[in-house]
Amino acid sequence: MYIRKKDIVVVTSGRYKGRRGRVLEVYPSKGTLLVEGVNIHKHHTKPGRKNQTGGIIEREAPIHISNVMAWCESAKAPSRISMKRLTDGGRVRIWKINGENVD
Repeated sequence: MYIRKKDIVVVTSGRYKGRRGRVLEVYPSKGTLLVEGVNIHKHHTKPGRKNQTGGIIEREAPIHISNVMAWCESAKAPSRISMKRLTDGGRVRIWKINGENVD
């Protein structure tokens, strides 16, 4: 998984196709991630110690990693990400669309 937290992604398939958002969390073991403003579900809560009022809370639900693609801001288009090994042994993420560094 080359998509990380705080990356901008665009949804490529499903109900939210075409929406862009920032990645809030990544769950590599499940192959899912949370995208800000995408796949919002309503959760009904009862009043308790943490939430004094209770009510309906809207929050993001995870979507599968195969349904999103990273957004390259310099190219203004979605692109895949690959890893490139440096001469010192480190690795950097590279945009497939233009070959620039992601970070």
